[in-house]
Amino acid sequence: MKEEKKARPWVAAALAAAVLITSLALSQPARAAEPARTVIPIGRAVGIKLFSDGVMVVGFSEVATAQGRSVPARECGLKEGDIITHINREEVDTIEDVQSVLQEVAGQTMSIRALRDEEPVQFTAQAVQCSSDGQYKLGAWIRDSMAGIGTITYWDAETGEFGALGHGINDVDTARLMPLQSGSILYSDVADVKKGQKGEPGELKGAFQVSRDLGTLYANTPGGVFGTLSQADFFEQTQPVEVAARKEVHTGKAVILSNVSGDTTEEYEVEITRIFPENEQDTRNLMLKVTDARLLEATGGIVQGMSGSPILQDGKLVGAVTHVLVNDPTQGYGILAENMLKLAEQAAK
Repeated sequence: MKEEKKARPWVAAALAAAVLITSLALSQPARAAEPARTVIPIGRAVGIKLFSDGVMVVGFSEVATAQGRSVPARECGLKEGDIITHINREEVDTIEDVQSVLQEVAGQTMSIRALRDEEPVQFTAQAVQCSSDGQYKLGAWIRDSMAGIGTITYWDAETGEFGALGHGINDVDTARLMPLQSGSILYSDVADVKKGQKGEPGELKGAFQVSRDLGTLYANTPGGVFGTLSQADFFEQTQPVEVAARKEVHTGKAVILSNVSGDTTEEYEVEITRIFPENEQDTRNLMLKVTDARLLEATGGIVQGMSGSPILQDGKLVGAVTHVLVNDPTQGYGILAENMLKLAEQAAK
């Protein structure tokens, strides 16, 4: 708190000016309030595929050579979670790119450029020749893509943009956010459900139609994946609803829209049990509990694949389901819709 300063002679004049300005302001016509943002809540399960910008190091493995065993990738300083972007001057985005460059360079010294926690790092390495197949290798397990099932949270009919998942797509081995080069969503229906149990999360099992792209991704963020739909006729369009501000969200009854069987989206009753203090770094903004007997019977509560299911309260979109509590599948976390939309806007810029 600032220290209170002693009054000075010009304070009275300043106060008089302030009163005059206030009087003038009051005489002006009031500005119309900005209209609330509206979107269409979806709740439809889709297949999601993502191709990374660079290749992610997810582990290490010894390479058997004529001189013994070696792990050049680890020995040069690479770590799990590093994203290799270049070898020498060649850009590498796929496993095939890396393999091709390694064979060209053979046993010569090479420069490796990578990103570690979004900061550039550089290493000098030398691949070794594997005695079993003759290929030159670094001894690193790398990943260049991921695929799975998730739920679309909302669609903006005016812009064509959508948001899904409510959390980012992270590498399963390193838990690091996968850097997006390109990606898309695919038509899918829910073929089966593995019910959630205490200590063992359940999951939706979807059947993808790989030849039916529904839209493209432009961002993978901690608060969801975002993109543009090219086909909006695969879901039943409803009326747009307002996006609730944090101050409008409260504990108590709510509903979620979710697709847990075939291609049908249904409404299920839940209860928002807690709203966490505001923290821009945390996307787990609220806690909810499934109270709908139909959903509990079908899935046991919240399961993997339901991430992104829109949460509605008082006729407004308040958030999206993001995580399940492993020891109690009837409960889980959600992200506030306004935070999800902020991340979408930042990513679009």
